[in-house]
Amino acid sequence: MVNRLHDDEIQIDIDLVRKLVDTQFPQYATLTLSRLEATGSTNVLFRLGASLLVRLPRQSGGSAGIEKEQGWLPKIGRHLPVAVPEVVALGEPGCGFDERWSIVRWLEGELPKACTPIDPPTRGRLTLASDLADVILAIRAIDVPEAAATDPALRCYRGLSLAEFDKQAKDNIRKCRAIKDLDLDLDAALDIWTNALEVPGAHKVSPDRWYHSDLLAENLLLTGDRLSAVLDFGGLAIGDPTVDLVGAWEVLDTPAREVFRTRLRVDDAQWLRGRAWALAIALMTFPYYGTTMPRRRRDRLAMARNVLTDATRDCS
Repeated sequence: MVNRLHDDEIQIDIDLVRKLVDTQFPQYATLTLSRLEATGSTNVLFRLGASLLVRLPRQSGGSAGIEKEQGWLPKIGRHLPVAVPEVVALGEPGCGFDERWSIVRWLEGELPKACTPIDPPTRGRLTLASDLADVILAIRAIDVPEAAATDPALRCYRGLSLAEFDKQAKDNIRKCRAIKDLDLDLDAALDIWTNALEVPGAHKVSPDRWYHSDLLAENLLLTGDRLSAVLDFGGLAIGDPTVDLVGAWEVLDTPAREVFRTRLRVDDAQWLRGRAWALAIALMTFPYYGTTMPRRRRDRLAMARNVLTDATRDCS
């Protein structure tokens, strides 16, 4: 059984995955299979041979994300300046597993490290800033067809306005106050969030655009200093794309953040809304994944601290 993250976690082990692969795709039966330690919160990951990856939903209903990637990723991915996962096979429920699952091409690369407020600036992060901005520009430039605009599976809370997420954000701050070892100024966090609700656009979503929804360290791959791939499009959606700015406060230092912002031509209002989303996403992590995903906890802690540092700098 892989590390349990959710109360309704589906039991998935290597024997189950071996049976699913061998039964449905016998051409891969001779390939080695091994669980990846770096697994996601939505899908469990297994390496299949040297060039494939098996992804299985952790929770009931997870087929929706797998099917979304199958249907939309080929259309979206061809417009992006980096590699994206290529779905080579779509698995069906079986062997007691009730969700659809996928086999994708393995993508080489290294995950970027989160950047803390005290880390010295580097040239590599300047390069990452430009590359990440180019990915976001490419996603936003893709037309939204009628089929996407009317598909409820492509609507997500991360594409809503800040005001529509206000109740949940404040509830997450309340939950964080109960975490004794969380070294964050939560009063300052509440002030930042509350002030962001007064920013233009905080109560009204901009015209629908595509957005990835989770452009953070665990979904980015680097080759050297260059961004070479973006992973996990299960959260692909349409709505307000501001949430795609959040990685600026996780993987970029202050000079790189300015390069990122300039390349995107982001105005003050959108930048402050993006910063508020970065804070909100960080704060939702600690109550839910604080003890089960140590890397995510560490990365989101860095992101929250970068937001707090940014806000303090604005006031000085």
